[in-house]
Amino acid sequence: MSSNYKLVTGGGLKQGVEPLDIITRYEQIPTLVCPSAENGAHYVARQVAKAIQAKTLKGEKFVLGLSTGKSPVGIYRELVRMHREESLSFKNVIVFSLDELYPVNADEDHSRSRAMREELLKHIDIEESNIHLLSGNVPLEEISAYCRGYEEKIAEAGGIDLMLLGIGTGGQIGFNEPGTSVNTKTRLVALSNSTCKVIADDIRIGDNVPNRAITMGLSTLLSARQVIMFAWSEDKSKALERAVEGAVDIAVPASVMQTHPNVEFVVSEDVAVELTRFKKPWLVGTCQWTDKFIRKAVLWLCQQVDKPILKLTYQDYIDNSLGQLLDEVGDYYAVNIRVFNELQHTITGWPGGKPNADDSTRPERSTPYPKRVLIFSPHPDDDVISMGGTFIRLSDQGHDVHVAYETSGNIAVHDDVVLQILDTARQCGLGDEYDRIKAIIDGKKKGEREPRELLALKGAIRRGEARAADRFIGLDENTHVHFLNLPFYETGTVKKNGVGQEDIDIIIKLLREIKPHQIYAAGDLSDPHGTHRVCIEAVLGAIKQIQSDEWLKDCRLWLYRGAWQEWELDMVDMAVPLSPDEVIRKRHAIYRHLSQKDIVPFPGDDKREFWQRAEDRTQATARLYNKLGMAEYEAIEVFVQYDMFR
Repeated sequence: MSSNYKLVTGGGLKQGVEPLDIITRYEQIPTLVCPSAENGAHYVARQVAKAIQAKTLKGEKFVLGLSTGKSPVGIYRELVRMHREESLSFKNVIVFSLDELYPVNADEDHSRSRAMREELLKHIDIEESNIHLLSGNVPLEEISAYCRGYEEKIAEAGGIDLMLLGIGTGGQIGFNEPGTSVNTKTRLVALSNSTCKVIADDIRIGDNVPNRAITMGLSTLLSARQVIMFAWSEDKSKALERAVEGAVDIAVPASVMQTHPNVEFVVSEDVAVELTRFKKPWLVGTCQWTDKFIRKAVLWLCQQVDKPILKLTYQDYIDNSLGQLLDEVGDYYAVNIRVFNELQHTITGWPGGKPNADDSTRPERSTPYPKRVLIFSPHPDDDVISMGGTFIRLSDQGHDVHVAYETSGNIAVHDDVVLQILDTARQCGLGDEYDRIKAIIDGKKKGEREPRELLALKGAIRRGEARAADRFIGLDENTHVHFLNLPFYETGTVKKNGVGQEDIDIIIKLLREIKPHQIYAAGDLSDPHGTHRVCIEAVLGAIKQIQSDEWLKDCRLWLYRGAWQEWELDMVDMAVPLSPDEVIRKRHAIYRHLSQKDIVPFPGDDKREFWQRAEDRTQATARLYNKLGMAEYEAIEVFVQYDMFR
């Protein structure tokens, strides 16, 4: 199913005014920016197909280097489709895999070799003798010889014609960690703690993450005749900018590809946001100055010169390449006032609209009052973590608030939490299932899927926590709290399916039951497991299918962001300030999610608990508003309005 989610901010470089080499002059690796991950994956797949076919016409073997992980999955699906529907043959293709965890058996769920076979190799007509996948179960004493042999096989095949490479959030390529020497070849490496936590995306429990891997080295990758790199996830944006526009630095391994004579980066628009031509395009070309784009430039200028909006001077604009803005819109101080007022008008203490008030400069309309509000939460705690203060405010101000938890969140409960709760029930005389469930837990095997009975218990724990938080906020948990359990999530592993019609149908049913005036949904794409992306696609897919419903014409969709990032202020349409007491109430709502405190299985690099992340983020937003010249608040939650009908 194609992507529905795309933010349109307007403004930016005027197309066709300056040539590409001018607007990309900061980029040291040619970078193709595609509208979506799907478009990008299709482009890469077509490049692979063309290269294979060119070699086939010459009667030669084509040597393809394949990466693993989430990023290449779309590419492999398109190659499989081209094989089935367009007769793309792989009979002349020899493949070499980029890396493999160590130690790991080839049949384990998190084996990279297994993933490559499942996603690509078993669906195409490649000869088994032409498949060379790194093995994660070679005896340790034989690893050095094995890696030398792997390099020899690449050489015997004539070298790699085309290497496909993703990029890590720290600029890693393969398992070449920051600091890797350019001279490295295929070898066994120790993984950093942060990389191990990222790998937990493919394994249930952090303790089971292998702390080593076998990987092609930077020298091996640089020796490929052609390299296509790619990234689709928003959390790769800073790594992309450092790799493409920064200096060649082994602290960012991907940056060494700047020295390759035939390399290309292919990324989605979400990932390209930190590149100069998108983040500060006035430095490279002629721009189209829409309202939000003017705000973007002015807020950037405030940061550059460390001044609030109303203290910016004419010279500040000229010295920082914003003379074209003044040529377009006029007096610099009129621009200052315009942006100041626009930003100030985003601030409201009435996220549902203030009844009987002039709403001409408010983000939300005053009528109807009260409103029916539906908050979509990807996991059973994203609502309170990301917009808990606004949630509380909507409830306190008398709106008819519903919350819908899109997934069970069952994989994010540690086994110890299950046993603790069962032991408590046993001690209270409410039943004794402790020993039986402990036996199930003890019988789990590394790499196997979570037992269904255990997942059911974990889902029940998370439902109970969500209901407790909602009661605390003031909702009736029996009538206004909805657990959707979208099917895409229920795989038993961290790896999830894409959105399907059955997911969309569940959301359509709820939307038509409630007929909300306001919808809140998570609009961030940096969730490490990709669940947030699928959830917003499901919500937008449902809205798209019911656009003719009359009630929808009087509904607004507000997007919040989760624990991993916040909206840039130039995009914000509504900012809800929180009092010190509301910050504490929000914290206590988050506290109700006891299974997510301290021992979350998938915490990522950030060691802070979710309540700490939430408070630090909203307080940082308040400081930004204050620094720009707005009133000083304890904390601020921010939202972007999404046009559902474009």
